[in-house]
Amino acid sequence: MSWRLACTLFILAILTLLPLRVCAQFSEGSVYGPLPVFEFHSDFWVNLHHTLYQEAKFRAPQRTQTAQTADRDKTAPKSRPTFRTPNAKIPFTTAEQRAWDDALNYYAANYIDKDPLFTTELILIKNQLGDFDGCDELSGRKKKTCDAGLPPNLTRVLENAAAVYRVHDWPVHDLANRRWVLRVAPLVREQGVGLSQRLADIYQTKWPKDKIRVDVCAYANRSGAYTTLDPLRVTISSSDPRNQESEALEVLFHEASHGIADTVQQAIIRECRQRNRGIPRDLWHALIFYTTGEVIRPVIATTNADGGSDASASATTYTPYAIREGIYQRGWDGYLKLLTQFWQPYLDGKSTFDDSIAHMVSAL
Repeated sequence: MSWRLACTLFILAILTLLPLRVCAQFSEGSVYGPLPVFEFHSDFWVNLHHTLYQEAKFRAPQRTQTAQTADRDKTAPKSRPTFRTPNAKIPFTTAEQRAWDDALNYYAANYIDKDPLFTTELILIKNQLGDFDGCDELSGRKKKTCDAGLPPNLTRVLENAAAVYRVHDWPVHDLANRRWVLRVAPLVREQGVGLSQRLADIYQTKWPKDKIRVDVCAYANRSGAYTTLDPLRVTISSSDPRNQESEALEVLFHEASHGIADTVQQAIIRECRQRNRGIPRDLWHALIFYTTGEVIRPVIATTNADGGSDASASATTYTPYAIREGIYQRGWDGYLKLLTQFWQPYLDGKSTFDDSIAHMVSAL
């Protein structure tokens, strides 16, 4: 079975689990609301960009991972997914195949050795594309306000590939994105404000005043979601099995925490320097995973209790993302012990922020 066909069937299988009445709500456009905390988008150009990146990357021969990519892949699946070739059910025409291959070749030559999370060039492209939601072009030839200001060659390949994507993949991708939002929206509406305030209090900062933009895409990156700063934006995959149901709430708030948890990293750095110790590379990230998971536990319990299930059982049976995906087992087991011993008391109100950070650094 081809990559494109297998993926399409998987997404359609997910969609069939939802009632058909949601289709009546699809006329809202790509922005979903009103919701607190987050602003969800199913953006054509952002989805096309990530689709081309993923296809080009996984068609290419394997390359040696950079240290940053290898580190980020702690959150990636244990096995590499199989990506697709043109849809066997709706074959490409010769012209479509040429345009799609041209775009893939351009991405392979220019972007696949760069990480969407760490490479400024790719971050700027993603953000720029997101700002032109609603435009059917990027060059401004038809409408001056739709000139995205991208490099001419990139504009050309994206516009040519867009005609192919609109026919073959976008209807399925957009439908999956929208249905994913319809599933997660009730959780955000009910729990979003409380969770954002709780996390801001923990990190001794303020939650962003403006809603955080979330680009919902068929594909995001190997981790299934990532966050870029200045401006703070989250990109999340609607088809990734790690981002479904109540688990999606944890992924969203974990990613959003990257924009407010700088206080933790700075506190760790400060304590390490005062004690003349090396700065642990990933302790701050492990702490974000741990914190979000622990904060989500009672929320899932409350949500399930409202649905008629036992709250205490729900709290104990919900498995936080980092444990469920084996993150700590990939070199962070020592961090888990520190967090359980010294950070958990702070979450329970039995220790201060500064004392917990100091004790963790002293125990390194």
